Amino acid sequence: MLVDTEALQLFGFFAALFLLCGAIALIDARRGIIPDGLNLSIAGLGLMKVAVAGGAAAGVEAACEGAVIGLIFWLLRRLYFAWRKIQGLGLGDVKFLAAATPWIGIAGIPTLLLIATLTALAAAGSLQLAGRGMTRQTSLPFGPFLAIGLLLTFVLQQFLSAI
Repeated sequence: MLVDTEALQLFGFFAALFLLCGAIALIDARRGIIPDGLNLSIAGLGLMKVAVAGGAAAGVEAACEGAVIGLIFWLLRRLYFAWRKIQGLGLGDVKFLAAATPWIGIAGIPTLLLIATLTALAAAGSLQLAGRGMTRQTSLPFGPFLAIGLLLTFVLQQFLSAI
């Protein structure tokens, strides 16, 4: 019986990603912060996955894409603060998006954001229905929703590429 080593590697990488995303979701929900070490772990593991699958050049390309996404969202964060005088996106969230990019590529970022936004809206609606007053000043940690978005986007990409 032959073992599909590619599938086994992918499962191993995904299991580690799942654990890291779970830790981020718990910590951000409780303390409102995404630790840099967890973001670095996600980025490093994603770059390792890309380098194993596509070589060193693919790893460098993925790192550059992550840097571009990080810069774009950092600039959006600054622009929003300049406009509204409040932080709309935490710096940990920006770093998470940069770290997530090697896993799903630049093309996967819109899907990640769509899933994260829809799950955050569902959570806010559920809190509202449960009687918790939600106003424009109410903040929800976005890290758990970004983690869900990354995991689901990665799984979707794997299934869609297999079809």
